Amino acid sequence: MSGGVFGLCVGFVALLVVGTYSAAAGLVGGAGSAKNGTVALAKGAVPALYQGLVQRWGNLCPAINPALLAAQLYQESGWNPRAVSPADARGIAQFIPGTWAAHGVDGDGDGDRDIWDPKDAIASAASYDCELAGYVKDVPGDPTSNMLAAYNAGAYRVIRHGGVPPFTETRNYVRIIRSLEKSFARPVGRVEPSRQAAGAIHYAQQKLGTPYLWGGTGTAAQNGRFDCSGLTQAAYESVGIDLPRVANDQYNAGPHPSRDELLPGDLVFFSDDLTNSRAIRHVGIYVGGGYMIDAPRTGAVIRFDRIDTPDYFGATRVTAEGAAALPTHLPQP
Repeated sequence: MSGGVFGLCVGFVALLVVGTYSAAAGLVGGAGSAKNGTVALAKGAVPALYQGLVQRWGNLCPAINPALLAAQLYQESGWNPRAVSPADARGIAQFIPGTWAAHGVDGDGDGDRDIWDPKDAIASAASYDCELAGYVKDVPGDPTSNMLAAYNAGAYRVIRHGGVPPFTETRNYVRIIRSLEKSFARPVGRVEPSRQAAGAIHYAQQKLGTPYLWGGTGTAAQNGRFDCSGLTQAAYESVGIDLPRVANDQYNAGPHPSRDELLPGDLVFFSDDLTNSRAIRHVGIYVGGGYMIDAPRTGAVIRFDRIDTPDYFGATRVTAEGAAALPTHLPQP
């Protein structure tokens, strides 16, 4: 890229960022999900292999919805059907064997209840959620939050405390799942603009021309070099938002605007599998006009690239709440 074009692009980006907030006034609307029973899943948020199961079983009872069930499964296993925790929780839904013995169901009707089979485990997670919701249905407060609290702390504690009990672990559990729910639900209206977008773009602009480094996070030992997700992580860290290290986890850091609703500061993602966010392999920061700032590959530098390519997957409007809800270490399927 020539110096003249480079300078024009930087100026172009500055104008776009200044316009982010004025344009945003017309974009604010209802973000999030519709009423229970009508919630649709965000594009690719659930791997195609499990999307039908989550959509079906997520409508099992009024206390849950597909996005909420997806958020639970993502937090528990990162969609890994072979996951095993240090506490011996097993499978995509992370059931302890004793809990599975009491609450596992035959989701696919093949005559067995297999803790490792997502067709059984996803159905069982939904069934158990609904069972717990029934136990706490007369407790004051939000029934879904009470159900999640019962899942974490036990229904008797929710009943005794008249709602979500005052335990840090339980309140965090409820907060995290309810926050992640917004990332897994397809927005039913315009997505609220990010207030940190301009700062994140400003940070990324300062890194233009920096050589790419696979695994780079910008440390002094790495001579300030980045890979794609290292750059986006650092850009949002500069405005006080902590993103996960891996691009496919960054996808869940907020709601997902459509292509024609993109605003500067949105993260844009690319994948060879457009049905599965866990297969995302590249991320950049949208700057407007169909361009992003990204760290593309070994041998290249941080630069402006077009986003309209066949491998464009989707976008995330990063929120502090969404980023804070993400698990820090998810197993990779």
